[in-house]
Amino acid sequence: MAITPSCTDLHEQVYSEVLGNTVNPTERDLPFILAPTYASFRSLMFGWQGYFDLQEESADHIITPVRPNGWDDAGTYRRMHQHTWNTEQWQPYNAWNQAYATVTKVNMVIMQIEDGSLALPETIVPSALAELKATRAMAYYLLLDNHGNVPIVTDYRDASLPQPKTRQEVYDFVIKELTDAIPNLSTDVRSMYGRINVWVAKSLLAKIYLNAQVYTGTPQWEKVITETAEIIASNEYRLDDTYSAVFSATNQNSPEIIFAVPYDEVFGHGNQIHMKTLDPLSRLVYGMAAGPWGGNCAVPQFINSYDTDDTRLYDTWIQGEQLDASTGLPVITYVNRVPGIGGDGVIAPANAGYRIGKYKVKQGATNNLDNDYPMFRYADILMMQAEALLRLGRSDEAAVLVSQVRARAFADHPEKATVTGAQLLQGSNYNYGVQAVDGTVNATNGGADIQYGRFLDELGWEFSAEARRRQDIIRFGVFQTKSWFNHRPHANAQSRTLFPIPNAEITKNPNLKQNPGY
Repeated sequence: MAITPSCTDLHEQVYSEVLGNTVNPTERDLPFILAPTYASFRSLMFGWQGYFDLQEESADHIITPVRPNGWDDAGTYRRMHQHTWNTEQWQPYNAWNQAYATVTKVNMVIMQIEDGSLALPETIVPSALAELKATRAMAYYLLLDNHGNVPIVTDYRDASLPQPKTRQEVYDFVIKELTDAIPNLSTDVRSMYGRINVWVAKSLLAKIYLNAQVYTGTPQWEKVITETAEIIASNEYRLDDTYSAVFSATNQNSPEIIFAVPYDEVFGHGNQIHMKTLDPLSRLVYGMAAGPWGGNCAVPQFINSYDTDDTRLYDTWIQGEQLDASTGLPVITYVNRVPGIGGDGVIAPANAGYRIGKYKVKQGATNNLDNDYPMFRYADILMMQAEALLRLGRSDEAAVLVSQVRARAFADHPEKATVTGAQLLQGSNYNYGVQAVDGTVNATNGGADIQYGRFLDELGWEFSAEARRRQDIIRFGVFQTKSWFNHRPHANAQSRTLFPIPNAEITKNPNLKQNPGY
């Protein structure tokens, strides 16, 4: 699929093979030459056991319990929830494969440009190489976040087995690639939809700096403020008028989205979140030809943390009675109650748990949605700056930004939109603890002791189901220390902040070293 500004012109030529001398590409052809380097992000993000699953199933918002129609999957989702995976049982391999698929495609096109087999006009070579290297840096950021110590490959012709790099080295590489690329990246917004421009690169830099203490041991809060301040000052983006518009089937029009992975129900498959979360009976609610699979849902403890006047509770989660689109009769009622993850004879009823509804399902939807995945959006820029300010002791300044983000969700209750710096310094409202089958929670460790826990709650309410929760709760120490639903901290909890290097990769390349704790 070619990535275009409108995300609707999907019949352009895509240069997916090494180009011969008969082709004389122009600047107009560049988006279609680069499109294959972005294509892997569709499977990487929302593909089966891709980045979304890694970030959400291992965290405290989303679970996939065993249900009457299955979903044990040999214990995969239970291990993800309980952090009991090991290298032999490690199945979520898609994110690794697709990240390196992006790296390989980028390296191939760079080779073609540099050896002249892809004869781009000299005037666009710097911008093309900058965009390619920034795309590769984004793939390496995902590997940095998930696996830490990975090989860095930049030469398409080099057939030798690469040596692994430390997490610090991967971090340094990604930062340098992005910093070097920025002067040659486009500042245009609309024509660069789904591609990396200056503002996307700066968003990615800010995100990496936000997590620098996790990645390297050294915080970089001031750098977060610098990058986000430049994006805010550009006036290129703003909060959308409505929260749901950011995730709709036409969200390519949202002024809030900085970088999205484009999906299309015909030409760009891969967004099947509705299939994985909705019960089969929901096909009647949305007039679907295909029947959903009825898998994942919200953790009840997280749902209970919301203010009921917060519209994000209803924009993010499908709940309550669901009506047949043709007859108006009820077909299923989703309840905020899940007895357990499974594996101990407990099976969750078909209607157990609120379902992911953030990516709006249109009437007549197929098994692939049109909704694009907003990897970076303006609300994230505001919240990254707010967190950096908070951690630097500037909580009142942080509260102004958080209140700005909250205002949209409390438009009907503006008195609730404003938070104070003192509130952001409080603990979390999440009732952390192990849930029993009857729904009671042994909240012996609660959330009150989490530093900046209220701010972590704000991140959860704004960004739930956006493939980021694992990263956030690692940064706040929750991933390593807290219990939720049927999860207790692993005996070697710190080791679980990195996923293992896939055994199949170590078999192919003996130079690779398994991550500590595995």
